[in-house]
Amino acid sequence: MRVGVLTGGGDCPGLNAVIRAVVRKGVNEHGFEFVGFRDGWRGPLEGTTMPLDVETCRGILPRGGTILGSSRTNPFRLDDGVERIKDNLAAAGVDALIAIGGEDTLGVATKLADAGVAVVGVPKTIDNDLSGTDFTFGFDTAVNIATEAIDRLHTTAESHHRALVVEVMGRHAGWIALHSGIAGGASIVLVPEQPFDIDQVCALVEQRFESQFAPILVVSEGAVPADGSGMTLQSGEEDAFGHVRLGGIGDRLAHEIEQRTGKEARAVVLGHVQRGGTPSAFDRWLATRFGLQAIDAVAEGDHGVMVALRGTDIVRVPLIEGTGELKLVSPEEYAEAQVFFG
Repeated sequence: MRVGVLTGGGDCPGLNAVIRAVVRKGVNEHGFEFVGFRDGWRGPLEGTTMPLDVETCRGILPRGGTILGSSRTNPFRLDDGVERIKDNLAAAGVDALIAIGGEDTLGVATKLADAGVAVVGVPKTIDNDLSGTDFTFGFDTAVNIATEAIDRLHTTAESHHRALVVEVMGRHAGWIALHSGIAGGASIVLVPEQPFDIDQVCALVEQRFESQFAPILVVSEGAVPADGSGMTLQSGEEDAFGHVRLGGIGDRLAHEIEQRTGKEARAVVLGHVQRGGTPSAFDRWLATRFGLQAIDAVAEGDHGVMVALRGTDIVRVPLIEGTGELKLVSPEEYAEAQVFFG
């Protein structure tokens, strides 16, 4: 059997660990051959491939990013996208495809499975917003990076008696902000799921200063004010999946805090540093287990599924369970964390 592998969407730590696990077990236990498709769905659309074997995967476990490259290509934006993918998979002799990605990449995989393509999905996103799995790989590393940044910012905030606003990723889901905010001892955490009252935020900032401590605020890039003014956009231009580029809520908050409280405030945008570098031990472990389960699903002819973490078990669920709706921070989870803020 010949198996194709691709990685789509934003890169994240742990992608190479999945590729390595898939190939090593596929070759050594199942006797499969592999072909890597370059740059997400652009690879099977254009027939762009690279060799993928055990030798190719040596030394990639601790590497961030993806040796296959990635992109936000959406084949369903093209009239002949599905047929081109089917033709190129057939031309490459591919019997089954493993797609590693988040909401958008696996959304494409779900539609292709419905169109008759033998595909298995692996859930990847630093945002941890895919339903069907308790955690996605990449999330733990992103939280660790954000937490370390918050730890470092506490000292400079206290030294200069200023408020610091840390903007983290999270378009529609506030998991990175919530987890890193709690772990880093933030004074305030703002998530997209719960619109915030800027007056209340400023009151909490002043209370923090009155206690002789400088406040640290952690905010998801997709957080929105309760006044209905909407998300803060870096660009209104949409990508292939209809997403606009978010960014700037940190600066917006810092400006409002200075104007309303008279206290000095600065914003720090962690941005793509959250995606880069060496994956954590947990993400290597999770990504490896996902890869092993994915190649077993291929070997058993169990297509149209996504591998998932449930408790401590790796299971298979229908692809639609992973992409049908986003996994968001619930009001109860956010309220439970409030005891740590302030």
